[in-house]
Amino acid sequence: MPDTAFDPQTSAAVLTMARQGRRPRPLDLPAGLRPQNAAQAYAVQDAVVRERGEVAGWKVGAASPEALPARAALTRDSVWVAQAAHAAVHLPAAGFAVLGVEAELVYELGADLPPRETPYSPAEVRAALVSVRAAIEVCDTRFAAWARQDEWCRLADQACHGALVVGTGTADVAAVQPLAQGVDLWVNESVAVQHATWGNPAGDPLRLLAWLANEGAHSLGGLRAGQWVTTGSCTGTVLVAPGTRVVADFPGLGRAELVFD
Repeated sequence: MPDTAFDPQTSAAVLTMARQGRRPRPLDLPAGLRPQNAAQAYAVQDAVVRERGEVAGWKVGAASPEALPARAALTRDSVWVAQAAHAAVHLPAAGFAVLGVEAELVYELGADLPPRETPYSPAEVRAALVSVRAAIEVCDTRFAAWARQDEWCRLADQACHGALVVGTGTADVAAVQPLAQGVDLWVNESVAVQHATWGNPAGDPLRLLAWLANEGAHSLGGLRAGQWVTTGSCTGTVLVAPGTRVVADFPGLGRAELVFD
């Protein structure tokens, strides 16, 4: 029997009002408004996203190569694309409750992948991609404390998304070998995290992209040309302070740079 008692709109309103500063940030959602499974968490997240604005991208990740992925839609007001090579994106630190940074690979969609009955093959998904670039995701929360909530409340809160900064990369998507790709995360001119090869626990990002096209994005209309899909942290989350300069460098591929003013 479907669960008719849970109200995702009311849960979403708590998160939206906290983000907008219209009410104090709660330590957690009220007990009766906490999602109890992934379906309820996504219902809340979708309501948050629809209130927030146009979908400009997605984040998708998984705990292991075999684990079920999870996603969050990213709205236009939280996605920033560098306008030139080695140009830093500047964001006001005061706009975030938490400044957690991660180096990630982001893929640009050049074609729509709308919901359909027949699953998209990995080759079809790959053919829809027109670039792969370095990125920095800023992790944040609409709650009063970081990581004190259960996994469903965090998923409802756009999976702790704060901002996405897209840097440079390549249009030769087929030439990129993610599992052999190194990454350096720099914080104020010092290397905070370094991996000689892929540091993302989810494994091949194409599996994540295919899941997103075939399942994860359906409730919000599927994937669309011009959207960005960031495929999970390659470095873990590093907490930084206001005034910090962060660089995600993927040697041989590209880099993204962010300054918290």
